[in-house]
Amino acid sequence: MEDKIISAVKDFANSINSGSKVVADMSVLIDVTDELPLSSFDFWERLIRSEFSLALRESNPPKWKVWTKPKELVTWLDLISWDGHKREKALRALSGAAPNTFFFSLAVRRLNDWVPQVRKAARDKLPEIARSTDPEYVVEALCVALSNWNSWGRIEDVDKDVLLQIICEKEIAKSLRSKLISSASGPMPSLFSQLGRTSILDEKIEEIASFAVQPSLRAKAYRSLFEGRIVWMEGRKWEWTDIRYCEGRLKPVVAERKLNIRTPQLELLKRSSKDRSSIVRRVSAEILIRELGNLGSVARVFAEQFASDKSHPVYERGEFALKKLDEAERANVS
Repeated sequence: MEDKIISAVKDFANSINSGSKVVADMSVLIDVTDELPLSSFDFWERLIRSEFSLALRESNPPKWKVWTKPKELVTWLDLISWDGHKREKALRALSGAAPNTFFFSLAVRRLNDWVPQVRKAARDKLPEIARSTDPEYVVEALCVALSNWNSWGRIEDVDKDVLLQIICEKEIAKSLRSKLISSASGPMPSLFSQLGRTSILDEKIEEIASFAVQPSLRAKAYRSLFEGRIVWMEGRKWEWTDIRYCEGRLKPVVAERKLNIRTPQLELLKRSSKDRSSIVRRVSAEILIRELGNLGSVARVFAEQFASDKSHPVYERGEFALKKLDEAERANVS
């Protein structure tokens, strides 16, 4: 794959410096970047930046031909130029749709750029680019960005607000909800939490809890419904454990948003207790223990059901619930 990328980058650089075209030919580069795994984005961005810079220098025409060279083109690869001025210029000059997920991701990642003016340009232009780009490309890029932005050291709240604004666009929100439910792999529970910063999931959380392919996502959706809130990791902050020896750790910073929907807990317990995954049933059993005093006689029905579960963690919680119910009954009798 590296060889394909390098070859495509060189061809693109040659088309820029050939002087025969007003618009550089990106077709091969687009085809190749379509195949790149976004999980290794840092590596591909560094590789393409280096190879593009080198290829431009090598393909420059001789000095005696410079007068035939067309006006300097602004390209999507200028978004990762070594030169911050070029990155800013590219963001402000580019218009229309990003050609694929990879190139839209390049624009999104400028929200974490080390140059403040570039981040400002990204904030200004990203919503416009997103509206012009295929929603599928936008959604794929956003899924990666939202799963990783807590590790971005330079992104600010105002930059995150830009992505949240894009997320709330009707078609984007619809595609994100569909992806959450249908994805069999990927960090969907983490994505669910980050999307919970907005209200785009509120009316669909019950659907996600019932029909999401990933058990861990169904469990997270049920927990959110039970607790009436969505919780996400805001970031990390340094906490000293022993300042005398300069020892410490990064502590997660958690935030939450209250849900405006209310589903009867008994109904949620009925559905979650019968889920095909023990991950979901375990959450259901935990809620049962928490709500033992509020469920009346039906609490024992659920406790016995969990106590006969084949999953050991669920079985343990069911046994514990029965023990607590028995203790409560003995206390009432005495």
